[in-house]
Amino acid sequence: MPGAGKSTIADGLKSKGYEIINMGNAVRTEAKRKNLEPTGPNLGKLMLELREKNGPGAVAKLVKPEIENSKSNIIIIDGIRSSPEIEVLKKFGKVKLLAIHASTDTRFGFLQIRGRSDDPKTKENFEERDTRELGVGISNPIALSDDAISNNNLTKEELIDLSIKKIEEWLK
Repeated sequence: MPGAGKSTIADGLKSKGYEIINMGNAVRTEAKRKNLEPTGPNLGKLMLELREKNGPGAVAKLVKPEIENSKSNIIIIDGIRSSPEIEVLKKFGKVKLLAIHASTDTRFGFLQIRGRSDDPKTKENFEERDTRELGVGISNPIALSDDAISNNNLTKEELIDLSIKKIEEWLK
C-alpha cells in the first residue's frame, strides 16, 4: 500500500547497485507529457484512465522500454499495483513479489515525512488514495507475494537489510 516503504527499499537497493524501475515514475512521466500537474488526484485519475484505455496492465506496459533497454539481469520494480501488471512483467522474465506491510498510521506518517507532490496532505486524501489503490487490485499482489516484511517498527536500515536478505535468498 502507499507509504509502506517500497521506495525506501528501492533507494537502498539502488545504492547497493540494483537497477530500479519505479511504476509511479512512469505515471508521473506520462502526466508531464500531458502537461498535468503531478498532484495525487491528477496522477490517480491518469492511472485509472491509462488502465481504462490500455487495459489493467497499462502501467507495466509504460515501463516496457526501460526493461528492454536494461543491461541488468536483475531489475527491481517498485510499485506493482495489480495482477495484470505482474502478467505483463512475466513476459520479460521471472517475477518474485516482496510485499511490504505497514499499519495505516505508520504509512500516513511516512507519507507526511516524504512530502512528494502526490502524497496525501490529509487523512481524508490518504483514505481516498487507499480506496483507489484497492480498486485497481493492489490487494492481489500483496496476498500472492512470495514473501513479506512488516515495516511498523523497523529503522530504515533494518528495512533495507531485510529486503536485501530476502532478494539474496531468491537469487540462490
